Amino acid sequence: MRLFIVVTLFFAFVWGENRVPKTEDFTHKRVTPAKTKEKIAITCYGGAVQQVALFLGEDAIMAYPGAERFPFFEKIYPKLAQKPTIGTFNDVNFETLIKAKPDLVFAGVTSLKTNKRIEALGIPLFTLGIGRHTVDTLLHEFHQVGIFLGREKKADGLIAYWREKLQSVEEKLPPKAQRKKVLYVNGSHIISSEGKGWWGDDFITHAGGINIAEGLKVKGDISSELLLAFNPDVIIISNNKNFRTSPESLRLNPMYKNLTAVRNGEVYLSPVGGFWWDRPSPESILGILWLAKVLYPEEMQTIDLKAEAEDFFKDFYNYTLQEKAYQSFFARTKDIR
Repeated sequence: MRLFIVVTLFFAFVWGENRVPKTEDFTHKRVTPAKTKEKIAITCYGGAVQQVALFLGEDAIMAYPGAERFPFFEKIYPKLAQKPTIGTFNDVNFETLIKAKPDLVFAGVTSLKTNKRIEALGIPLFTLGIGRHTVDTLLHEFHQVGIFLGREKKADGLIAYWREKLQSVEEKLPPKAQRKKVLYVNGSHIISSEGKGWWGDDFITHAGGINIAEGLKVKGDISSELLLAFNPDVIIISNNKNFRTSPESLRLNPMYKNLTAVRNGEVYLSPVGGFWWDRPSPESILGILWLAKVLYPEEMQTIDLKAEAEDFFKDFYNYTLQEKAYQSFFARTKDIR
């Protein structure tokens, strides 16, 4: 009888252990869902703060890189302005980190050396795919983070929303032979772009465009000669004040006056809401909808971008988006809203 009880307890333990959901971070490290998640530190940009806040709210964030680049995000979560800034990536303030006493840390995949130092402190760490995402890997990350934080239902809702909107764009696209050639400029170089396998390529192709830089083996600088040879129909520029390229700089440069995009006035800055709409974050599905409307206004006229943004902010940020705030997303862009 005693042996039977011991065997039964053993199998119950093993079965119970196997039932505990497992998840993995971007490095494929297997992690067990966090039991304690009241105190979280974030050591990377790239939509990480937006993702954690979406799942858990602002109270759970003890320290983060700061959101001065995204002032509207601090209006959604005003308590963030009171939280200590911790630095980013390989420039983390360990004194601030230790003082915050986090239950766990979310970090970026590009700072593995610093991440190991954090783990050496005995703090559980979940690595995010900051700077390395495609749409597929980002949606996978939403699911994994949702499980890890005990918010799987919300993650499933977010993923379902993305898939529904991507499908709605796909159904409205013109035949491939009629699709527009797009250059996406993102970086500190004068002209730079992202080829296949990088976020910029997915940003364009999911909106129905043809990425003229898809054949580039690495993302980065593009020569003027190559840009002229590409001759894009539309140019999208990341709305980052630190970047050296602007629509004005392209339009005023005599070298580019015969580019199709410049000649037709099809040079745009991407919108900025709680995050850049052209970079990976929970919110960037709205950027894909925006770009689809830029490229194909007639085909996408039934997409009400304002209504989509209002629904997204309400459903996922629990925030009522007012008209004035919505219009501010497009303060430096052309009038596609």
